[in-house]
Amino acid sequence: MNQKRDTLEVTLQKMQSEIDHIRSNYFQLNSSYAVTVGSLKTLTTHAAEAAQRAATAAEHAAISSEHCAEVTRLAAAISVLDAASLAAESAKISARCAIESAAAAASASAAAALAVANHTEEASSQAAAQAADATRFAAEAAAKAVQMSDKAAKYLRDMEVKLAKKTKLI
Repeated sequence: MNQKRDTLEVTLQKMQSEIDHIRSNYFQLNSSYAVTVGSLKTLTTHAAEAAQRAATAAEHAAISSEHCAEVTRLAAAISVLDAASLAAESAKISARCAIESAAAAASASAAAALAVANHTEEASSQAAAQAADATRFAAEAAAKAVQMSDKAAKYLRDMEVKLAKKTKLI
């Protein structure tokens, strides 16, 4: 009878040990799951922001294209000052478009970096590197667009000064 009782106690101790091990594994898995869900939430937020910024950039590009078409029409009608003014505005909108594109690229880069932080897979590392390159390229393009916008605005101011001088001479 004592031997059966001892065997039963040993069996119960083994079962308790297994239950403790399963409980420990469950808590580790649950913790890991919570971290992964949080990372996915952050990743989704960055991706959504990138999509919104890309949409804004596309909207600015559409406005810029409309202005370019109007510049062409005005230039054909020889309304030089109006054409120059609209061209300067178009350059300004194009600069905004480039800035939004750079921001979208930065957001996508952040999302890719987060993916790498959570999963050190080769594909994630490559995506992060590509996103970083895209961010650098977009930032350079944005800077160039802002320079062109400033240049267009300067041309317009110079033209307005010349026309004002001509008008005073007449």
